[in-house]
Amino acid sequence: MEQFVGYIVKNLVSNPEAVTVSCKEENETFQITIEVDPSDVGKVIGKKGGAINALRTIVRTVAARLQRRAQVELIQPEKPAAESVHVETAEPESAPAAETVAEEVAVVEEEAVAEAVPVEV
Repeated sequence: MEQFVGYIVKNLVSNPEAVTVSCKEENETFQITIEVDPSDVGKVIGKKGGAINALRTIVRTVAARLQRRAQVELIQPEKPAAESVHVETAEPESAPAAETVAEEVAVVEEEAVAEAVPVEV
């Protein structure tokens, strides 16, 4: 089963050397885990999960013929934590105070309400 899944996945990806497939059989169930290069994860998943769901269907069908169950799991590599970027910005000397901005917003809102056209129903 491991070789079968490996063959299918290796033909989907750009970097087949990075594909690792492991298969464990527990309680008449095949537990298959697939690891691929981070750049190839999207190719294995496919649009809206189409490729991975098709792979799961095929594997479950083969397992059913062997009177077993199958579970296929794609291990997605951890994304590296983004480095925090600290940017220091200087306040412009003529920055308006919060009160001034709030007053301007209130004036604009009053003008908008005064210009509103009543709608007849």
